[in-house]
Amino acid sequence: MENVDLASVNLFDSDVYAERVPHEWFAELRRSAPVWRQELPDGRVFWNVTRHEDLTAVNRDASNYSSWLASSLTMPGMEDILDQQRLMMVNMDPPEHTKLRKVVNKGFTPAMIRQLQEHLAEEARTIVAEAVETGDVEFVEQVACELPLIAIAEFLGVPREDRRRIFDLSNRMVGAEDPDYQVDEEEAMAAMIEMYAYAQELADERKANPRDDIVSKLLSAEVDGEHLTVEEFNVFFLLLAVAGNETTRNAISHGMLALLENPDQQQKLRDDPSLIDGAIEEILRWGSPVMHFRRQTTRDVTLAGVDIPDNSGVVFWHISANRDETVFEDPYTFNVERDASQHIAFGGGGPHFCLGANLARAEMKVVFTELLRQATWEQRAPARRLRSNFINGIKDLQVTLTPK
Repeated sequence: MENVDLASVNLFDSDVYAERVPHEWFAELRRSAPVWRQELPDGRVFWNVTRHEDLTAVNRDASNYSSWLASSLTMPGMEDILDQQRLMMVNMDPPEHTKLRKVVNKGFTPAMIRQLQEHLAEEARTIVAEAVETGDVEFVEQVACELPLIAIAEFLGVPREDRRRIFDLSNRMVGAEDPDYQVDEEEAMAAMIEMYAYAQELADERKANPRDDIVSKLLSAEVDGEHLTVEEFNVFFLLLAVAGNETTRNAISHGMLALLENPDQQQKLRDDPSLIDGAIEEILRWGSPVMHFRRQTTRDVTLAGVDIPDNSGVVFWHISANRDETVFEDPYTFNVERDASQHIAFGGGGPHFCLGANLARAEMKVVFTELLRQATWEQRAPARRLRSNFINGIKDLQVTLTPK
């Protein structure tokens, strides 16, 4: 890649991401300024971390890099709702984060995931069969979003008739920057409040009538004398509904696009289905559905030889670290035979490693297994990207599915 003038770079310009991920910017930053200070037009300052090694160091060091001080998000106006954001596990530090995660882990046991995976495989067969019967599909809405919605709904006990409502609310919350969704910040906040209210109704119902499901288990779980309060459950519901829906949907969409654009890799999967687990890891590396998270320094720190002052915003970029040339050979090539196990699509380890990582992998595996088994594919139009520098989103992917 050609050298880039860093004076022209604005990593927070969402218009750029509506067209493409600016990989040339990240490549230059990894090469010449791996910890790079950027002052935004609104006066906010962020120190951007772009290398795999440095991202992992920040993500594992909650004592120096806090999620609680300023939240893990970079959107303007976060300070106005910081108290509310701090109720969310992704915005907590140990020991509060550790206590809450222990409780929530009760719902994410390997046995629960295995039990759900069998059901998800049946759902995936049906989703793909219906799409193949239709033929010309908008892949994101008709295939990619369906299984994550079902999984989260099953996980949280959301009735089938309410799944679309959860889908629409999460779209409104993460799509506030995209003109296609026609949502302003006030409407995004209203969607958040409506999601809280829905979670409250669900919690009230389960407290009155407990069932053998995740919601009842979470509300009754106790770890070291700690219970999940209803308010904590409401926030966790929102986090899981949005994170579990948006991220896995986009991972599936990026996987389909990558296989469409790399037919040789698609053929390798068709010829050798045993490659599917490694291919899922490569799709996650390639797509990196969450492009960045933010931390706030708790003291003066030095990272990669760069001094960062106390109380500074530090943003680490998964989308860059997953193309780090020192970790991944030929990183701009999609390769289903690659050992991509060091990808950090789920975070670089540490206390905030993605709680739903194995659930996401399970969903992706059953969807692509069925797509490969049931159909051949052809792309009908260029993919359209979400206008966001946070979610690496595909909002429209026109595909023709033909029965094998």
